[in-house]
Amino acid sequence: MVILYEVHSGLYVNMTNKCPCACTFCLRQDRDEMNGSGSLWLEREPSVEEIKAEFDKFDMTKYSELVFCGFGEPTERLDDLVEVARFAKEKFGNIPVRVNTNGLSDLIWGEDTAPKFAGAVDTVSISLNTPDRERYLELTRNKFGIESFDAMLNFAKNVKKYVKNVVMTTVSTTLSPEEEQKCAKICGDLGVSYRIRPFE
Repeated sequence: MVILYEVHSGLYVNMTNKCPCACTFCLRQDRDEMNGSGSLWLEREPSVEEIKAEFDKFDMTKYSELVFCGFGEPTERLDDLVEVARFAKEKFGNIPVRVNTNGLSDLIWGEDTAPKFAGAVDTVSISLNTPDRERYLELTRNKFGIESFDAMLNFAKNVKKYVKNVVMTTVSTTLSPEEEQKCAKICGDLGVSYRIRPFE
């Protein structure tokens, strides 16, 4: 199984294939790997100990950050994610840790999950996708329904109390300039950064 894989200067952690969304644009719909990683479809979820052991196969001095992002939503295993992040920081000189997320962990777990990120994660990157709650549901096709958009925004507002760098992203070419301005305003009102990322 591919648990850790390289993208650019980062080492990525693929812990789960579970996700509450079925996004219309999800890369896993038309590929099974990233950057020559080998298949990111897991036979089963690796244990925390298996994930920790995988780091021995990599020269950690090569990487600028550790990124939790695979073929599932990493916060589906939030407690395990935090344990692995803390382990990596302790073992590899406080390596910067980023989590790429749909921002729906509060709905996944039925609680305010933001405090769990404190001290373990340096950057949280949340897929905003659109400034419109109805359009958000159309795009993400998530199992939580129309409340998901507001829950995602609320998570962004809360997690910035515990994580120094919170970024919300949209994909270039998918929104009009007016929609991007609306997204920028949402991020400004929340006090988080806005990034338009290139389409892969």
